[in-house]
Amino acid sequence: MTRAEFMGRLRRGLVGMPAAAADDIAADYEIHFEDGAAAGRSEAEVAAALGDPDRLSRELRAEAGAQRWRQEQNPSAAAGAIFGLIGLGAIDILILLPIVFPVFGAVLAVLVSGVGVFLAGGAILVVGPFLGAPGGVLAAILLGVGLMGLGLFMGGLMAVLTKWLIDATVWYARLHYRVLKPALDNQPQAWGRN
Repeated sequence: MTRAEFMGRLRRGLVGMPAAAADDIAADYEIHFEDGAAAGRSEAEVAAALGDPDRLSRELRAEAGAQRWRQEQNPSAAAGAIFGLIGLGAIDILILLPIVFPVFGAVLAVLVSGVGVFLAGGAILVVGPFLGAPGGVLAAILLGVGLMGLGLFMGGLMAVLTKWLIDATVWYARLHYRVLKPALDNQPQAWGRN
């Protein structure tokens, strides 16, 4: 494989990452080719030593997604971390997905229920006192506030649980990758990867 082919495949694999980060990664791999040429190695030898550019780009995207999640912890970063790790192929999809989908589905169902309970509490709080609710105005106000509090609790609990689930998924993928990495590192290579 030539330098241009390797770099083209690497750059295509990095599409979607922030441009500055992708450019830094590409510049690092360009240096490997320059160093190899200075040492008298052919482009094919350098490319073979660096490994598969598609696998490299998946590893780099997964690591970038995991680092972004550790820094930002918002829904966008969570999605980036999960998709990066799935793209890495380190997670055994056939084993993990049947476990993850029902758990995330249950969390989403409780979150949606929490929103519904909150809205119902708000409706009771606003309309209940005027409809002559059983127990009087005070009972309607307390019931509305109580339901809104329950809805907020359900939403907050599911947000914390979602964060824990994403952290657990990232931890599992990193652990799984660490188990696979020694086998990958034993492949003959002239240079280490960044």
